[in-house]
Amino acid sequence: MYIELDFLFCYTSFGDFMSTLKNNLIGDKNFYRRVIAIVLPLIIQNTITNVVSLLDNVMVGSVGTLQMSAVAIVNQLLFVFSLCIFGGLAGAGIFSTQYAGANDNDGVRHCFRMKVYIGAAMLIIASVVFWFFSEPLVSSYLAEDTSPADAAATLKYGVDYLKIMIIGLLPFTISQIYASTLRELGETKLPMVASIAAILINLVFNYLLIFGKFGFPRLGVSGAAIATVMSRFVEAFIIIIAVTVRKKSFPFIKGAFRSFYIPSKLCKDIFTKGMPLLVNEFLWSAGMAVLLQCYSVRGLDVVAAVNISNTINNLFNVVFISMGSAVGIIVGQHLGADNIKEAKVSVWRLIALSIATCLVMGSIMALLAPVIPNIYNTEPHVKDMATKFLFTVAALMPVFSFAHCCYFTLRSGGRTILTFVFDSVFTWGIVVPFAYSLASFTALPIVPLYFAVQSLELVKCIVGFILVKKGLWIRNIVSDK
Repeated sequence: MYIELDFLFCYTSFGDFMSTLKNNLIGDKNFYRRVIAIVLPLIIQNTITNVVSLLDNVMVGSVGTLQMSAVAIVNQLLFVFSLCIFGGLAGAGIFSTQYAGANDNDGVRHCFRMKVYIGAAMLIIASVVFWFFSEPLVSSYLAEDTSPADAAATLKYGVDYLKIMIIGLLPFTISQIYASTLRELGETKLPMVASIAAILINLVFNYLLIFGKFGFPRLGVSGAAIATVMSRFVEAFIIIIAVTVRKKSFPFIKGAFRSFYIPSKLCKDIFTKGMPLLVNEFLWSAGMAVLLQCYSVRGLDVVAAVNISNTINNLFNVVFISMGSAVGIIVGQHLGADNIKEAKVSVWRLIALSIATCLVMGSIMALLAPVIPNIYNTEPHVKDMATKFLFTVAALMPVFSFAHCCYFTLRSGGRTILTFVFDSVFTWGIVVPFAYSLASFTALPIVPLYFAVQSLELVKCIVGFILVKKGLWIRNIVSDK
């Protein structure tokens, strides 16, 4: 009964067609219970994170547009690091998920150790780069026609913010090592609880330190950075303590630090599968940073509008982002347990569910797009520009959702070279040159330019559909058979 999509051409009656379509794209109650158990904590966690990020953005924006632009620039740089961590740990995560499906605790433990090595190396590299190259990195986003006074102020705010945020890279890395392993086991509630606690700390101290309330110093942008660093230490502390106390529930942690032995074959396999993912996440996130830089050619107001749009957009994207994680977990565990039939049918049902929910979320965002930017204390034309950006991403949200699920499907079977081509080669080979050409060599207004660049995701969807339908992702990479 699993889907191959050839059924689209094989039925003589419309009733047979609809019945097969329903069976292959709509799951039973048990399927949706499992999806909800995994996805709901992720959605709650990501929603709260993005709500607080929105409030942070509003608080910093109320201090001034230059401050908001500076924070947006630095957050784009930190986004590169966070996605590099995500990609660096994902190689081990593919194996960890399949080991979890096979109930192999030793395998999960070895993958966890590998993550510690990878995380430590990336933490050191990022800290050195951000500390010694903070000024040129922030300066690269300042348009040539920006006034010297505005450019100098934005640079100072950005550098001050970045140098404090460097301290938070350590607890962030630790949290990701633990939380990613828990999610691969299907445990999404504990990372959610830790994240919510951290978010509340961040929100409270943002208010106290940005505006200097209740006797605290008024630190502005630096206060926002300090609050974020504090919250990250809280998150890491909660996860470490909870996992250590509940060793019976998480047996991979037993003896995890008694030795740092990892079987050489597994180490080689993780490196082979993981390097394309690490390079992919670095190049993709760097591509997004370059994309913002392309938009910034049109002025700092565009950077501010894109920042507002992205912050609000992230709040509505939580559903398909979480659904992508569910694809990786559910399909990866099926593959590790050699349930190939279940893996196939789960992929298309999850994609269908993700698209359906994004049609709803996109419609809601489109309705609210003219209203939400008004909470920012910035110029009217910046709000208007942000609203038009939001209309664009709302219309394309189901498209983004499909591409995102295709990416995680390919990754679940260890097809990391394929995901690299699907993601980074597409970004750097098509999206970035297209955006750069339009921004630098045409007089096309920024809104249609933004729409044209975002619409390229349709090409990615066509490629993703072909790759997923061919079944190249169907592999058990932890079996000894």
